[in-house]
Amino acid sequence: MHTAFFLLLGASLFRFLLRHPGDPRTPWIIALGLTLALLYVLGPALGAAPTLRRLLWLGLVVTTWVVLVVLAPSFAWCAVPLFYTALRTLPPRAAIALVALLTVFVVAAQMKLSKEFDPNLLVAPPAVAAVAAAVFIHMERQAQAQRTLIEDLIRTRRELAATERREGTLAERQRLSMEIHDTLAQHLSSQQMLLQAADRTWDTDPGTARAHVRTAEGIAARGLAEARRLVHDLAPPELAGGAGLPDALRALDAGPGTTVRFHLEGTPVPLPDRVQSALLRIAQGALANVREHSGARAAALTLSFLGDQVVLDIADDGRGFTEPRTAGPDRGHGLPAMRARATQLGGTLTVESAPGEGTVLSVAIPLSTPTQRTEHSP
Repeated sequence: MHTAFFLLLGASLFRFLLRHPGDPRTPWIIALGLTLALLYVLGPALGAAPTLRRLLWLGLVVTTWVVLVVLAPSFAWCAVPLFYTALRTLPPRAAIALVALLTVFVVAAQMKLSKEFDPNLLVAPPAVAAVAAAVFIHMERQAQAQRTLIEDLIRTRRELAATERREGTLAERQRLSMEIHDTLAQHLSSQQMLLQAADRTWDTDPGTARAHVRTAEGIAARGLAEARRLVHDLAPPELAGGAGLPDALRALDAGPGTTVRFHLEGTPVPLPDRVQSALLRIAQGALANVREHSGARAAALTLSFLGDQVVLDIADDGRGFTEPRTAGPDRGHGLPAMRARATQLGGTLTVESAPGEGTVLSVAIPLSTPTQRTEHSP
């Protein structure tokens, strides 16, 4: 449609210059033609919504075109692209009224150009206007139907994802409950019975009591090994197979439309599994918030090793916010959950954000807390 407008504008100007060489109106017509072209180019930058600026722009375009048609009727057919512009900008009734007005000018201009009365000139412009309006209305209905379908699909996908998360959580809970019942709970129950039996026979049969204690000790060792296996299975899969935290962070993304960059500062040192898991989960939660709330085009992850602490910064260029957002009950990547993870390791989590200025989330974990030293002890 834009191409058609400029072709019609150029053809009308060429026709006028060809048929009226040296006409004193030529400078005015050229100036008005360039003005109309410039206004038409500026239109898309104002958006399609009927804002005040958009309505003023449409008024200037129509006024410039009307003056051109009065000076040179050959510019009348430039109205066809303007039909669509009016239909896109104004409410239906106002748009149809403006299209009818433009059609009247087109008919008057064609009658002025014609040397004799031609009934087709009274029929063709209204027919073109009616076809343009009908095509536009049909396209708008199709576009609205597509938007509705896309919104339904997005909503359905979100509901399905939420359902899958809930089902996955329930399935994992059931699996863990069965694992704990069949292993740790059984080991603890056996230890309890053996220790009770040892207590009853300690004075009368010390040998049997010691045997019960040794058996309970063996069961405790197996239970400890089983507990460590369960903890290992609960570790993030991104850290499995010996993958380090930097590699796991480098592989994260925030979904389509958002570019995620990773930076590593300082000399990496081995981190306890619990610290790696917490930082990875916090990064995943922060990027989930970026994807769902911020509308950001870019995000940056920076992992810094500062000697006595490790710091993870997540920054985005999204819309920002004034109050911390919290996740719903079916999600675990809200700010309270992230802060809880950091606090459990003796760390801190801070958030800096302002409307329109993006968000920076920073978590700092000390590398010499008692909790972490305990993890390395046997």
